[in-house]
Amino acid sequence: MKLHGYPKEGPQDVGASAELAEVTLEASPQELRDIAAFFLSAADEMDRMGAAYDHLHLGDAMPEFRTSPHLTVFRWVSENDGC
Repeated sequence: MKLHGYPKEGPQDVGASAELAEVTLEASPQELRDIAAFFLSAADEMDRMGAAYDHLHLGDAMPEFRTSPHLTVFRWVSENDGC
């Protein structure tokens, strides 16, 4: 697993993401439950799609997060995947 992110201010193009050492979520208990459900759904979709899976956005899957900071689940490719 790797964590990547963008600064709140400044350029946010895909090429400018930086690998992060830590992420802190400031959220309510219900938001954490909703995010957990999103992660489980993303994992199921990743299993279902296999190598065709690319990424999912929390705000696209759950409208209540559309105005929140972007949370994206991207397919991790291990060296054993041959990708």
